[in-house]
Amino acid sequence: MKISEVKVFPTKEVGRLKAYATVVFDNSFIVRDLKVIEGNKGLFVSMPSRKRRDGTFRDIVHPLNVETRQMIEDAVIGEFNRVAQLDDSPGYADEDAE
Repeated sequence: MKISEVKVFPTKEVGRLKAYATVVFDNSFIVRDLKVIEGNKGLFVSMPSRKRRDGTFRDIVHPLNVETRQMIEDAVIGEFNRVAQLDDSPGYADEDAE
């Protein structure tokens, strides 16, 4: 299984949530609503989850092994850093305004 596309949507709010992401696998399976979160040890990717009746959260989808989790995290955080760098580059906001 390979990641064929990653889209990152940075948030405007101040806080630990930095972005939402969508990942496409093998051009045939999409996972939406992953979250890029600033943790105590740096950025990490949180899987889409649902709130349960008891107030806890349970992942809707998640990798079954460390290698797959790392592959997803590397791809999403890499794309987040690329997009964040574009947002910080001089003239980028001016180009959008035209």
